[in-house]
Amino acid sequence: MAFSLGLGTNLSYRPPMLCKATINNNHALEADYIRRASHLADKSAGFTSPHPNFGCVIATSSGHVAGEGFLYAQGTKAAELQALEAAGESSRRATAYVNLEPGDCHGDHTAVSALVQAGISRVVVGMRHPLQHLRGNAVRALRSQGVHVDVLGEDLNSKIIEEARKACLLVNAPIICRSALRVPFSVLKYAMTLDGKIAASSGHASWISSKKSRNRVFELRGRSDAIIVGGNTVRRDNPRLTARHGGGHMPVRIVMTRTLDLPEEANLWDMSEVSTIVVTQRGARRSFQKMLASKGVEVVEFDILNPRDVMEYFHDRGHLSILWECGGTLAASAISSGVIHKVFAFVAPKIIGGKNAPSPVGELGMVEMSQALDLIDVCYEQVGPDMLISGFLQPLPDVTPIIPSVDETFAIDPTVTPHESSIIFFYKTWDPYGAFSNFSPHPIQMPDENGDYITWLSVEHYYQAHKFVGVDDPVAWDCVEKIKSAKSPEEAARIGRSIQRQRPDLITQSGSNSIIIDIQRNSVTLKNNIRLNEQKRSDPKSRQITQDIHRIGGPYILLQSAVAAAVAKIMPKWSSLSWVLNLHGTADYIIKDILEIALEDHNRCHQVTFCFLILNPSQSALIEK
Repeated sequence: MAFSLGLGTNLSYRPPMLCKATINNNHALEADYIRRASHLADKSAGFTSPHPNFGCVIATSSGHVAGEGFLYAQGTKAAELQALEAAGESSRRATAYVNLEPGDCHGDHTAVSALVQAGISRVVVGMRHPLQHLRGNAVRALRSQGVHVDVLGEDLNSKIIEEARKACLLVNAPIICRSALRVPFSVLKYAMTLDGKIAASSGHASWISSKKSRNRVFELRGRSDAIIVGGNTVRRDNPRLTARHGGGHMPVRIVMTRTLDLPEEANLWDMSEVSTIVVTQRGARRSFQKMLASKGVEVVEFDILNPRDVMEYFHDRGHLSILWECGGTLAASAISSGVIHKVFAFVAPKIIGGKNAPSPVGELGMVEMSQALDLIDVCYEQVGPDMLISGFLQPLPDVTPIIPSVDETFAIDPTVTPHESSIIFFYKTWDPYGAFSNFSPHPIQMPDENGDYITWLSVEHYYQAHKFVGVDDPVAWDCVEKIKSAKSPEEAARIGRSIQRQRPDLITQSGSNSIIIDIQRNSVTLKNNIRLNEQKRSDPKSRQITQDIHRIGGPYILLQSAVAAAVAKIMPKWSSLSWVLNLHGTADYIIKDILEIALEDHNRCHQVTFCFLILNPSQSALIEK
């Protein structure tokens, strides 16, 4: 049986064979299990963003697969926990195979703790975590608990092991590229005829490829955070750019246009299912921008519009992967800018001809065949009558870590205690100092209108549902129930936002502003309490910190900020209360609400340290006041 690791590379998966030889010495079997873990991880590509794809296989010493699991979506149960639950008592003295070093996206050590407590004796890691602030942490933690850890390419080396490691790299190529290159992983997709045309001379292009190929495109969209097209595509094709797979993940639609010469009526301006962002040159058609804003379309202006700056911007917004479905002019610009990492070309067995018929890639300035760009790791696959050719335009960045020894670390800075953090970090993949997200996988209990406690799968489930709670309308009732049963926080958010766009009157009925302020206040409190409980449960050092914080009577809240690392230096001891706030993009009335809470706590604390990362002058004035 063959499977595709979502990035177009087909690798044959062979089910592990029962083997009485010790697993330690059987590289072929080790590779099979790691490839299986990668295959599992790939099932949820797109849903897990902005976090990596995780898969786990638990195998006994006899070679029996006792349990499997994969991270379904951001904010759902870790792959390791699922595999351990499926394996039950068979986990004791078994080996866990993971495609990626555990790096708990919700800031605690659930996966590592679960592996240790279940009695796993050995963990085989396909690759270390690509994010620097997480790389090596889980490996060290497991080894410190007496678990034997082997990392592919470091502790295990052979040709077949290297092939298995490659599968691990491919399944998490988006986060590897994002981490190393500071831009999202970008895929250029196009369909062309056998003579290299993407449309007839008239511009007509429906359809070049077969229905099976178009279904594959929907799959590619579902794996992406966003889809980019140019102005010509909007004018000629009027696309919808939806994934149409019925799942919980819908990529954002992005239109790149310098002139903003776009039609007033277009499918992309329909925001009922998914949002659209238009990126353009500064000052372009201000009146048209206002019209788009009235429809809910976000417009982002650039001083000079080019693919590199746009990709760096969307990197900062947290995007992992981008699918380019543009015409030849924009495709050539993106390739020349070095932001395209992979190409998917659907070639249909048709000939259309035409001197002026467009081709998939425009002018690149090459005059000799020796200048042509060669694809790497090229794959060929027949999809219905069409041929899909895929390959990388540039190799994946090297993620092999250079980890100094304890002696080397101490020699550089004698004050550093190796492998111990001097500050509690919250986590978001694009910010090492991060924020405790509404999408974090912690069920919460909150009272309903009758005072009875209801369990919500995450803070996001609670937040979205309570936009509609108390509204006397069947649509609102149905929406609340759908949000309650959503499998992941992203699906809950999608349902809530979709209904909010379709029926804004329901939000008005609920008393939007006052309700949302209360929900945000409750959410901050919930996240704080969850964090304290997780730290108290998982870390002896944090138990003392938690006791200190409770002793001084104030919450310890660390919200997203790039200056969070500095807190460790400005805090004389853990018994002080520190607030690190990123207030950029936060409404003034919410800032005021947060500050009032902080000042109330200040009256009961020995010391309060405020670190503000404020990018809005009016908010600075609010703070001073």
